[in-house]
Amino acid sequence: MHIHFIIHEDFEAPGAYEQWAINHHHTITYSRVYLGESLPKSVNGIDLLIIMGGPQSPSTTKQECAYFDSQAEQTVILSAINAGKMVIGVCLGAQLIGEALGASHTQSPEKEIGKFPITLTQIGKEHPLFADFDHTLAVGHWHNDMPGLTNNAQIIAYSEGCPRQIIAYDKLVYGFQCHLEFTPNIVKALIAHSQKELSQAEKYRFVDTPDKLRSHDYTEMNQTLYKFLNKLSQHYQASLNK
Repeated sequence: MHIHFIIHEDFEAPGAYEQWAINHHHTITYSRVYLGESLPKSVNGIDLLIIMGGPQSPSTTKQECAYFDSQAEQTVILSAINAGKMVIGVCLGAQLIGEALGASHTQSPEKEIGKFPITLTQIGKEHPLFADFDHTLAVGHWHNDMPGLTNNAQIIAYSEGCPRQIIAYDKLVYGFQCHLEFTPNIVKALIAHSQKELSQAEKYRFVDTPDKLRSHDYTEMNQTLYKFLNKLSQHYQASLNK
């Protein structure tokens, strides 16, 4: 299987998503836009498109960030969806999926940075791809905004600070506002790029201090993500065989 990552910043790395792909010996390619690498000209040959997070928003212009082209990324996302590919968006990536489908992102009720629980909705509990998720699961967070909802979107999970943590846009298309891919090295890099923001942690209900962020164990949520990706890829293969 061929997995393509769109990565916006070196400190917003694919983490557990990439490790899962390596573990299964999948072909991996990248568009590291912060390095000037191009977006894929075609989604032919790509099975899974994963769009990672970043400090940008879908409304960020090229004047504000020269290497980030929101509209171009949305075009690639929509092409992949229309071609029946698997598409996963993480944080900014989830918001870009919503935008590509005509649903505008909005500000989350709370800033969330750290490790806090998400809770499955009734739809999430009954969704076959999330059968390995506990009713509540502590996961990573690093956001101010959340994805928009299309008419067909289903909210799979929410948190106390954000009502849209995981969204099923289609059977093969999912937005994760939360970060199940975090590893200690990713968190270390995020801390280094967010010192000013984290210095005000005490002002917010759901913002951990740097020491707290470093102390968390991210293994369980990584393993849960692997199980979701296994089920998604099996579902995709079944769709190809129909």
